[in-house]
Amino acid sequence: MTIRTLTASLLALSLGACATVPETATAPAAPVTVRVVGLNDFHGNLEPASRPMMLELGGGERAEVYAGGAAWMADAVAKLRGQDKYSLVIAAGDLISASPLASSLFLDEPTVGVMNRIGLDFAGVGNHEFDRGWRELKRLREGGCEKFTLREPCAVEPQFAGTDFPFLAANVFTEDGTTLFPGIGFKRFGEGENEVTVAVIGLTLRGTAEIVTPGGIAGLTFEDEAQSINALIPQAVAEGADAIIIAIHQGLVPEPGDGFNGCGSMAGDLRAILEQLDPRIDLVISGHTHQAYVCDFGTVDPSRNFTVTSAGSYGRMLTDIALTVDPRANDVVGVTARNVPVQSAGEGRPANPAYEEFAPVPEVAAYVARYVAASAEVAGRPVGKLSGPALRGSYETALGNLIADAQLAASRDAGAQIALMNPGGIRADLNPKADGTVTFGDIYAIQPFGNTVVTGTLTGAQLLAVLEQQFANPNNINILSVSKGFAMTLDASRPEGQRVVSATLDGAPIDPVKEYRVSVNSFMATGGDGFSALKAGTDAVIGPLDLDAIEALFRSTEVVQLPATGRVTVIGG
Repeated sequence: MTIRTLTASLLALSLGACATVPETATAPAAPVTVRVVGLNDFHGNLEPASRPMMLELGGGERAEVYAGGAAWMADAVAKLRGQDKYSLVIAAGDLISASPLASSLFLDEPTVGVMNRIGLDFAGVGNHEFDRGWRELKRLREGGCEKFTLREPCAVEPQFAGTDFPFLAANVFTEDGTTLFPGIGFKRFGEGENEVTVAVIGLTLRGTAEIVTPGGIAGLTFEDEAQSINALIPQAVAEGADAIIIAIHQGLVPEPGDGFNGCGSMAGDLRAILEQLDPRIDLVISGHTHQAYVCDFGTVDPSRNFTVTSAGSYGRMLTDIALTVDPRANDVVGVTARNVPVQSAGEGRPANPAYEEFAPVPEVAAYVARYVAASAEVAGRPVGKLSGPALRGSYETALGNLIADAQLAASRDAGAQIALMNPGGIRADLNPKADGTVTFGDIYAIQPFGNTVVTGTLTGAQLLAVLEQQFANPNNINILSVSKGFAMTLDASRPEGQRVVSATLDGAPIDPVKEYRVSVNSFMATGGDGFSALKAGTDAVIGPLDLDAIEALFRSTEVVQLPATGRVTVIGG
């Protein structure tokens, strides 16, 4: 804990003026290094990525590295921890959900098993931890096979034991006024005068309530991040913390082109939180934006001289952090941090010699293989053929339009005229095999949440309000993909409430007083991703699962042709 006051110095001078220091005085203890390994936004990525990760080196330079995979990450964690006698591993949210099939099909139980095996010490909760509801999250923590979702728990491990590490949720409160999980945890190293105590405070973003299904968080409230953190600092101090670490699921957005160990302008929603934090904090491990950075916040505010890190996403990087602690002064006297690519070369993935290679840890590799094998039959089932690769993106994409078209077709019987698809609900690219074949595993990777298609009635005015909400968060603009026949032109530079320049259905402008049947996924229908105006819909009809909708589209024709983009035009942004 970085404490910079004059009190101790003045006291020492006062004592020195009236007492003689014995010649046999004990030499001060040497500083102690505590190695911290940071990770965030793992999202159940048990296997190495099939495509290389693009590393931003700064100055416009880039490098490609094949990275990720739980077994390789286990080796990287062990090697980073092995640099010092004392170490701990901390995650900043979204360990689970929005996961590939091998984890998600089994309710992310294998991700918990992996994190237990690598020795995760603390995990701050993220928004995706709540995707299946808080009761299912508690089950993952505590173990057991009680069913809270459509899928069967304990399908591979009949005695699922839960996490070996605590979830931390400093700003998530239940109806009785207690936190869902503890807000703070402690790790102690050494003994006596040389003992080092590290406090870890974990929490999610306050906006979690706006980006997860409301039914899954009924009875919970998500409080202000900075206030929740600062409220726990006195407890950390009272427990003798030498270092205070925050694991928060909120992040920064570095300047484009910054290196993965750089920082830049420190934009993003986390910035305002950092500006309010207690100066005694030493380290902030962050996430949510899926960016990689190492920032010295002292360059912004010298009174808040803490380091802020993020390791990208999907286990493709880890942050290697060294805290140098003076145990006699209860003070962190130095912090260094760097992001390390978890290079997982081999099996057709060429190595980049500029970066360290890691080897799969056999125990973890065998554990992952068990789940991959269990999901293989389901994953490998062909569902149809596609005319070419469909990539996801921030704005309108052919893949988003394809999903919107599928949901429109699947809800025509409910009177649907328009379907809208949020970009955050698309979790992977869709890359067919050489002959165009698409498997169930492919479409599952795109939409792993198990949402249903919901069709409701909106007036034209309500629909336009929904479209305005694409710009509700300036740090996370949600440009929707739309179904065939619908088109819109947006201008991000216009004032709030005037950003929808035009919206048409089959060429006719949307009439504010006319009623329209609009289909969205169940997450959006309940106000997810900030689209609260959708909750005004009436006469809702619950349709098929989103996966069933897109599979039905593939079954309807021999080869699905990718729809063109151009349904959405964005100007001024």
